[in-house]
Amino acid sequence: MAKPDNRADNEIHLQQHINHTLDNLHEAEEYLEEYSDEITSKEKRDIEVKNEHRKESINAFIDEKRDESQG
Repeated sequence: MAKPDNRADNEIHLQQHINHTLDNLHEAEEYLEEYSDEITSKEKRDIEVKNEHRKESINAFIDEKRDESQG
């Protein structure tokens, strides 16, 4: 039998994802500021690309959270 769809805590979980992703984004930005002279250009670009994906994820989480609050 399928589990019932319990969305009671979705907003909480989405906020946790937002916070975690923001933390990772800020840590990566700090790392780039501190070590950009010591890492390869490929490594730097990889981090920048990953941060762009993080920003996209954060926006998606925010949109989903907004939808959950209206539903």
